[in-house]
Amino acid sequence: MKTFPVLLISLLSIICACNPLPEKKLYQFSLDTDYKLEGDSLKVNISNILACPLRLNAWSKVDTIDKVLRQDFPTIFPAFTDSSFSYYVGAGAGVEDFEIRFSSTFGDTAQEIIPQAFAFPFPKGQTLKIIQGYKGKYSHNSDYSKYALDFNLSVGDTITAVADAWVIGIIEDYKYGGKDRKWRPYANFITLYHPESHIYTQYVHLDHKGSLVELGNFVRKGQAIGISGLTGFTSGPHLHFNALVPAKKGMNSVKISFENGIKGEDLKKGMKVSH
Repeated sequence: MKTFPVLLISLLSIICACNPLPEKKLYQFSLDTDYKLEGDSLKVNISNILACPLRLNAWSKVDTIDKVLRQDFPTIFPAFTDSSFSYYVGAGAGVEDFEIRFSSTFGDTAQEIIPQAFAFPFPKGQTLKIIQGYKGKYSHNSDYSKYALDFNLSVGDTITAVADAWVIGIIEDYKYGGKDRKWRPYANFITLYHPESHIYTQYVHLDHKGSLVELGNFVRKGQAIGISGLTGFTSGPHLHFNALVPAKKGMNSVKISFENGIKGEDLKKGMKVSH
């Protein structure tokens, strides 16, 4: 019996090593955009269907089109906003020549971040171990992840929302993971936006089809939102929990506190926490 955990970990490693990387990269939400020619003008329509602001950029490989787009982009799109932009481009061009591309990032850097005490991201009555804390050398070593926490949830365990929030991102169609860093882009996860604090939280390594919520749902603190799995860059089953705020470039991981005065920075590898 003492060798069973070792054998199980070895078996999982072998299985993960044999799985091919996904052929297609998935995205946690789709930005609703379109553009078309109307006479001598280019019309660009954009819809933010999410409950959080987006930082949106638009550009083109065609210099003349890119120049007019720079009049308005990058820009902040508030939650639930539809906007249209019109640019004079002259006659004779086809819309296929414009090659307009769009990109978006969560959040508005001008929004104030308000401290908020979060619940733990697992059901009440459970006790779990911290397997990697702040600035962990294995994978918590970038601006995006340095204040993340890894809880030793098993495959099939329930993940819960740490506070009331809007569901703004879901990926749940990946099936596998592995301990090679090449698996990093292929994790299933859920992203929540907490309007009380303007903080974003992510719940990573969900099981295949492991989301219990849908994009646009409003969830309550403690509500079951997902099922833990083994997808993406991981050496074993766990929940990677990260809190994020908008930064000049993308999003940055931030320190947080939990209820009952527990600080995330005090949760070290090997410690047990009870909800």
